[in-house]
Amino acid sequence: METKHDSAEKHFVTRIGWLRASVLGANDGILSTTSIVIGVAAASTDRDTIILAALAGLIAGAMSMAAGEYVSVSSQADSENSDLKREQQELSEMPESELAELAKIYVSRGLDAELAHQVAIQLSKHNALEAHARDELGINEITSARPLQAALASFGSFIFGALLPLVVSILAPLAYMVYIQYVLSIIFLMLLGAIAAQTGGSYLKTAVLRIAFWGTAAMAITAVVGHLFGNSIA
Repeated sequence: METKHDSAEKHFVTRIGWLRASVLGANDGILSTTSIVIGVAAASTDRDTIILAALAGLIAGAMSMAAGEYVSVSSQADSENSDLKREQQELSEMPESELAELAKIYVSRGLDAELAHQVAIQLSKHNALEAHARDELGINEITSARPLQAALASFGSFIFGALLPLVVSILAPLAYMVYIQYVLSIIFLMLLGAIAAQTGGSYLKTAVLRIAFWGTAAMAITAVVGHLFGNSIA
């Protein structure tokens, strides 16, 4: 009979890199593009204008998300690489001091001094830089920065999310455009929140309610602004 220890365990942290970028991209694709469309639709009844706003929001948003994610995660990667180079230099210049530092970390985690020293020696013999990166700097394969992966995940997921308000702007009756955009967007945002919660192992109800509340707030504000400006221009 297969037990927990016999089978591969699920660890949600292994998904954090692409999951964060993908969920953020899809949510932003739906929410920001829908907000733009609702704002424009509240000010204008011209379908071509509404479609153009949706298309512009999709293209600009996808490029902005990808560029922003790439720059942000690249900065993290640069910091990690800088720390690793500094650590490698310290290992070359003062290995005994670094060994004592590693042992001290293991003592702080509950090992007695002698065992901590032995563990530090064994791990340093295997790969000293890897041991210090993981236990001193908190850098490992799971959490290390991957700029291109994050950028592509954001770009693709934003477009996926933004397609919903674009399609609705093409097909929905103009008289009910704002309401249909809102209802469908909230449904899909809640669905995405549920999927993200399930994939990431977080609390389902909290994730769904959070995205529904903030999504409603964002779209309501843009609708009011669009309506006010539309009336003032008219």
